[in-house]
Amino acid sequence: MNAPWLSLIGLGEDGPDALTPAARALVAQASLIVGGARHLAMIDAPAERLQWPSPLSDALPRILAQRGKPIVILASGDPFFYGVGDLIARHLAPDEIFCVPAPSAFSLAAARLKWSQQDCALLSLHGRAFERVTPHLQPNARIIALSWDESTPARLARHLAERGMGGSRVFVLERLGGPHERVRDARAEEFALNDIAPLNTVAVEVDAGEHDGQLTKRDIRAVTLSALAPRKGELLWDVGAGAGSVAIEWMLSDPANRAIAIERDMERAARIARNALSLGVPDLRVVADEAPQALAELDTPQAIFIGGGADAAALAAAWDALPCFGRIVVNAVTIETQSLLADAYRDKGGELIHLQIAHARPIGRFHALDPAMAVTQWRATKR
Repeated sequence: MNAPWLSLIGLGEDGPDALTPAARALVAQASLIVGGARHLAMIDAPAERLQWPSPLSDALPRILAQRGKPIVILASGDPFFYGVGDLIARHLAPDEIFCVPAPSAFSLAAARLKWSQQDCALLSLHGRAFERVTPHLQPNARIIALSWDESTPARLARHLAERGMGGSRVFVLERLGGPHERVRDARAEEFALNDIAPLNTVAVEVDAGEHDGQLTKRDIRAVTLSALAPRKGELLWDVGAGAGSVAIEWMLSDPANRAIAIERDMERAARIARNALSLGVPDLRVVADEAPQALAELDTPQAIFIGGGADAAALAAAWDALPCFGRIVVNAVTIETQSLLADAYRDKGGELIHLQIAHARPIGRFHALDPAMAVTQWRATKR
């Protein structure tokens, strides 16, 4: 068992006076102190200093070269909550690390606003795609987010107003926990706060009216997603993706989920990318190519959906790509594709179901149910 030699110490705007005696002792005994310019300026210690480079990972060779010596890394708040802790933990054994967290920006913001953290969406817009906030824009939601810089609050206010959520209240919390702390707020549609500090946290109380920020849940799509059974962190291939709706909803079901949309039509592929961006899943990968050749170099999926006119070659390639216990769902409306699914059901098992949806439409003074095109669905788990 290794003795901890690297200490991750959370340091807030209240400075080193707020550190515990144990944390102060670790700083005093360190041979190397690593941190941002702001944190290093707060510390009075004789140790060698290393300011974080960009990217942060460039500091790892120098840190690892001193393995076993007492090293301190200064971080904002809680190093393991959208902090540098994850980077360090990927390169060191757990018993090599000692962590002394400070209150996170999320904790401080919730305390100032008197919001319960467990009822808030907590996310970071620092170093991550801004559009990730979009799925969280739900009626009455509360969001606390780490800002990229002083421009983030105004950008978020515009994003809300453009989506019919201009009545949402946007809170800007600057330099929390320090002597220059400041908390201000404004309606998104009237947002005009200026002189915002680069170090800020933004919070939102969403007033969404009738808009829910999500794709409309259509009947067949809902059944398809249920059959695919999304699980946290899994990868989906959406083959013949069309507008990308299944891949997008797969990713919206959990922030850790990934998807690749395969669409041979270039115009549709471009539309998928636009839809993914506007609906808050900017990490959706779009492959503008045709199955089965488009599938050859892709990462192994845990689930595959084929909805764009499957043929025998694409179906065979998709099945071969699935790992053991991987799931496949294929929808068919033509007789030819339905025949393929009947063969797949006979050879590989699973379930073969017939979906018929009808919607009411007016007929004179009355209404009748108008059936949509029937869908045959094959779903199976590879064993």
